[in-house]
Amino acid sequence: MTSQHNWGILGAGGIARAFAHGIKTSQTGHAYAIASRDHSKAEKFAADFGFQKSFGSYDNLLNDPEVDAVYIATPHPQHVEWAMRAIEKKKHILIEKPIALNHADAMAIFEAARENDVMVMEGFMYRCHPATTKVIELIKAGAIGDVRVINATFSFHSNSNDESRLFSNEFAGGGILDVGCYPVSVSRLIAGVTMGKDFAEPVEVMGVAQLGTTGVDEWAVGTLKFENGILAQMACGIAVNQENVVRIFGSDGSITLSNPYPHARTGSDVTPIVVWNYRDNSTTDVKVQANVTSYSFEVDAFGHALAQGRREAIPPAPTWADTLGNMKTLDRWRSDVGVIYEQETPKAYRQTTVRGKTLASPSIGAMKYGRIAHLEKEVSRLIMGVDNQVGFPHAAVMFDDFFERGGNTFDTAFVYSGGRLEGMLADWMTVRGVRSDVNVIVKGAHTPYCNPTDLSMQLIESLKRLRVDSADIYMMHRDNPAVPVKEFVDVLNEHVRSGRIKTFGGSNWSPARVAEANEYARKNGLQGFSVVSNNLSLAKMVKPIWDGCIVANDPESLAFFKATQLPLLSWSSQARGFFLPGVADPSKRDNPEMVEVWYSDDNFERLRRTRELAAKSNASPINLALAWVLNQAFPTFALIGPRTLEETRTSWPALNIDLTPEQVTWLNLE
Repeated sequence: MTSQHNWGILGAGGIARAFAHGIKTSQTGHAYAIASRDHSKAEKFAADFGFQKSFGSYDNLLNDPEVDAVYIATPHPQHVEWAMRAIEKKKHILIEKPIALNHADAMAIFEAARENDVMVMEGFMYRCHPATTKVIELIKAGAIGDVRVINATFSFHSNSNDESRLFSNEFAGGGILDVGCYPVSVSRLIAGVTMGKDFAEPVEVMGVAQLGTTGVDEWAVGTLKFENGILAQMACGIAVNQENVVRIFGSDGSITLSNPYPHARTGSDVTPIVVWNYRDNSTTDVKVQANVTSYSFEVDAFGHALAQGRREAIPPAPTWADTLGNMKTLDRWRSDVGVIYEQETPKAYRQTTVRGKTLASPSIGAMKYGRIAHLEKEVSRLIMGVDNQVGFPHAAVMFDDFFERGGNTFDTAFVYSGGRLEGMLADWMTVRGVRSDVNVIVKGAHTPYCNPTDLSMQLIESLKRLRVDSADIYMMHRDNPAVPVKEFVDVLNEHVRSGRIKTFGGSNWSPARVAEANEYARKNGLQGFSVVSNNLSLAKMVKPIWDGCIVANDPESLAFFKATQLPLLSWSSQARGFFLPGVADPSKRDNPEMVEVWYSDDNFERLRRTRELAAKSNASPINLALAWVLNQAFPTFALIGPRTLEETRTSWPALNIDLTPEQVTWLNLE
């Protein structure tokens, strides 16, 4: 007998009613509770669909211990808030598409679900329908040869005005998020099937759109390109009727789905699939009969996975990685057409973290700290690189998480993204009010502007971008041996006296030049270099990643830092993923940079040794590699550049790995 799960629904609108029909005809679902902010509406809903309980408060439903799973059917700007609240109550959740406004918020939902051991699935009901399974079977069987082009459309014409949800910027309206998510999803699904995967990520995303007076897309067209050459042309809209079909063109023919996202909300439906073979001009009509709705299949896809103890759906229902990829693609499409919701901007961004809490440090993980001369605050041993954040929502979620883990130091540079990222850090510090709680590293004077004059101009500009009076740490991004060290030391001391910087050092400076600079400073009663930022990683760079880079993993450098006890801020501290599973192998040559920069017999022996030690110590090789940096015989701090919350989280265990001096030496082949 199939076990049934008690479902609760947040929201009593049209999509909630469709889902309620699905529960009634499912094998695994039981209609248990409905919540609406209008209790009378919830009561009527419960009567219509036979729900046992009705609530006039979402929180009251979540507090009911008999609720096993929650379907979040609120408008999508509210998805992340109620997802987080449901997860805190240990409820399994199905979230109507799109799961959130952007990739960053979706990422946070899954991180919270992992921590609380609950299942989460995005509500793309068509992915659970047998018609989708049939299309996958046809493609795998080679019914149309090699897939080359996909056309996918989902569009409708609404006569609503600018104040309606669909056209409202406040409610994240527009076609891309509301219905464009379907063409993106189906294109990624089909492209993945051709590669033997559950989905594929596009290597290029391009788009154009017609924006309305509220700034949302009223109709839009997008193009995806996948690594195997497949192109997907997508169209969506909320103010134009189009032919809602999916056409898949291959080397031998085409597949046409005239009902690609089966959306019958009550009763049975038939999905027609037409397969055309251009070689003999034959046509095959395939009709997929379903006796229940897509939502019923969706309930059971969720229920069967949950019954198996899973926390993710079984493909082709969307897994966590699938949903994150879809959201990232939607972000890129919106970015390309210029759709930004006001609530994603610093001006209107939420005052709490994505978890609905006031930002506090530390509340997630334990950080370790060290001292750098002339700084009042301690410096977190892990330092967040401000160099890859794709937008403010991404930056805010990543920075909030880092701060809550105890991270208090951020690394910026004048050249990063033309100053955009310095401004992004400034916005976050302003929104969160944490400038006095963090250390800001400013880097400037990168080649070919490595001279005292340009150093000063760039520093002043960086401070303006960051909207701060001073940099806690100023690092010269490069050295210029043609300039005497005294000139650099003199100008840096001028900025110390002016209050623009507190302490300073050099990135990619040789030990000899640092020693020369500090000797000059000592003889003249000046402040010298307090810190250096060269690459230090267990895997030694074979060739510099960028021109002018200096490696500290050599006997002379290691001896210098041990003797002087100068703190080292290590960039590429994890060798850009060399120690991650499946990244580096002598036979794996698909990443030219990895091969050119890190591949050597010595590094593969270091990799072998980390794996050997990992097997004995129950630590991952990548954490051991990071711990190697943090366990030197001199002060070290590791710059990390996580792009996801998972990457941040999985870096943290390195802080609690204590390596003996003998292990440090052995891992480095000394």
